[in-house]
Amino acid sequence: MEILSNRVLNMAESETLAMTQVARELKESGKDVISLSIGEPDFNTPEEVKIAAKQAIDENWTHYPPVAGYPELKKAICAKFKRDNDLDYKPEQIVVSTGAKQSLYQVIMAMINPGDEVIIPAPFWVSYKAIVQLAEGKSVYIQTKIENDFKVTPEELRSVITPKTKMMIFSSPSNPTGMLYTKEELRALAEVLKEFPQIFVVADEIYEHINFEGHHESMAQFDFMKERVITVNGVAKGFAMTGWRIGFIGAPVAIAKACNKLQGQVTSATCSIAQRATIKAMEMDPKTSDDIMNMRNIFKKRRDMVYDLLREIPGFNVRLPKGAFYFFPEVSSLYGKNVPSDSIFAEKYGKTRIENSTDLCMYILYDANVALVQGIAFGDDRCVRLSYATSEEKLREAVKRIREAVENLK
Repeated sequence: MEILSNRVLNMAESETLAMTQVARELKESGKDVISLSIGEPDFNTPEEVKIAAKQAIDENWTHYPPVAGYPELKKAICAKFKRDNDLDYKPEQIVVSTGAKQSLYQVIMAMINPGDEVIIPAPFWVSYKAIVQLAEGKSVYIQTKIENDFKVTPEELRSVITPKTKMMIFSSPSNPTGMLYTKEELRALAEVLKEFPQIFVVADEIYEHINFEGHHESMAQFDFMKERVITVNGVAKGFAMTGWRIGFIGAPVAIAKACNKLQGQVTSATCSIAQRATIKAMEMDPKTSDDIMNMRNIFKKRRDMVYDLLREIPGFNVRLPKGAFYFFPEVSSLYGKNVPSDSIFAEKYGKTRIENSTDLCMYILYDANVALVQGIAFGDDRCVRLSYATSEEKLREAVKRIREAVENLK
């Protein structure tokens, strides 16, 4: 008898975390590895948020909170939605969870039945497909084009809708591409979805504040779609609070209640201290907060620098990201090339040629000691993902190593 369940056996490990683990092991063995594989801001949590957490401890906010979050936090989230997105949510429409990943998980598990189809534009964040699989739904992918900045068009969306379609999931700004949708582009997609009232939209907005184009646009802003949109957000990326593990949704009341019910049986409420600190984060206006603006400006400076450097690498087709902190270059012209005879990658894997994005990432990891993530993890084997959430010095050195490794391919 098999010890483990089929759902676990059939579930893939997170490729981003897996690559990070391999890089960590190489580093522990003495290799000078530069990791561009993980999506975590290299900034510290704002001081005012940390002070709020310390105050919460001193004030003994150490008991079980309500499952869906403290009322004060839910009101602060509603105020944030109004201030930043012009969205009107009430506290009963908010559910606070242990990270945006749990928020996504609960929404999908609460809504998707076996056989329901979920539209996911590719490339996509790695956990979308895994969570849909756990819910026994069917992921339907739309392969987007780099020429269109990896954004789905209304025609592409319409072409995959069937009577079984129940949900669409997308992120803007995007992980892994860094691209974002304009208001006009979102409206065009919403106009298609307007014709299919059975379809709900999960809008992942976790990178909202790392936006180099100006005002962030939300799918829920359109009155005819608001009751069919679940807006997912959190504090990990925009506030450098990855370890605090706070995510939240704004959703129709019935969906919020379902997520609250599910959370009550799985984790109950998330950390009381992190919640109290998040109240302060929600009060920080991204248009006036020095912390948020400084982080965004530094990311933009790095983006521009890395863009110029990546364009010098043979075989790297690069688009300029509009948000988040990733590049997703198209590199398929390098497939079929031979690795050097003294390649560590060749010795370890018994391969002499680069055949796909996994081969290229492993070659660069072992022979250049730079960790990237293979594009196949995000549903696009033509590309690789690299994060520029590290210092300019490390980024310059990392891209130099990548370029030298690529130039050694024949």
